[in-house]
Amino acid sequence: MASSRDRQRKLARAKLDRQLARRAAAAKRRRQIQAAVGAALVIVLIGFGTAWALGAFDSKPEKKAAEDVCVWTPQDASGNTNLKDVGTPPTTGLPTSGTRAMTITTNQGAPITAELDLASAPCGGASISYLAGKSFFDNTKCHEITTEGALRCGDPSGTGIGGPAYSFYDENVPTPAPSPSGKPAAGQAPAYPKGTIAMIANPPGANGSQFLIFFKDFNPTKPVYPIIGKVTGGLDVVDKIGALPTVDNGSGAKVKPKTDVVIQSLTVGEPTTAPASTGAPATSPSAG
Repeated sequence: MASSRDRQRKLARAKLDRQLARRAAAAKRRRQIQAAVGAALVIVLIGFGTAWALGAFDSKPEKKAAEDVCVWTPQDASGNTNLKDVGTPPTTGLPTSGTRAMTITTNQGAPITAELDLASAPCGGASISYLAGKSFFDNTKCHEITTEGALRCGDPSGTGIGGPAYSFYDENVPTPAPSPSGKPAAGQAPAYPKGTIAMIANPPGANGSQFLIFFKDFNPTKPVYPIIGKVTGGLDVVDKIGALPTVDNGSGAKVKPKTDVVIQSLTVGEPTTAPASTGAPATSPSAG
């Protein structure tokens, strides 16, 4: 009997040892899993902290869209057959400082050179430059010698109502000094000195391609022409054209040059950041 009880005790002991071993192994596995999870969590927290420190979670500003410099208003070419659809200049990325050199070659002598003022008239400069790139002015006539003392050019139709199929608003219109009489004060600098280049539109404010080159000072009580630049050379050629005899243009106004004044080419150079020259427009004769 004793040997039987001893055998049972041994069996029970062996069973208990096996249970204890299994429990110890299970506990060891739990500790290993917990350690692995803890290490992974530490790595994640370190990565998160590093990213936060480097500003990865800072709100990023949205990329700002380029702002429009000029607005080009479409014109109804079907209602005015004198308008020519050549597209529109870009609205963004336009230069707003410095100048552009412009050269006008006519059938009346040496080229007329000028500079477009991009700081005061960026849209006028952009429009003239864009149209020049389309050869818009080439082989067109300066169809008027105005009573105000200017050549009127830039209308391929020669009617005074032609131009591109877009328009843009006034900019850089002179503001005269106040005068009790309502007229320019004595000794006041003219609003449009000789050599000034300005846009002209019909109706006013709907500028397109037509421009004036003044061959004499003009000082109106209420200026309406936006100034876009000035002549820098060849003003003697402008004077010569301004002195041409005129005939009726078909409307009763004796403003059409009796001799055709043809713009053979009009080109505009790249923008320059160099400051525009000071003083009045050039008055010296051009070479050639």
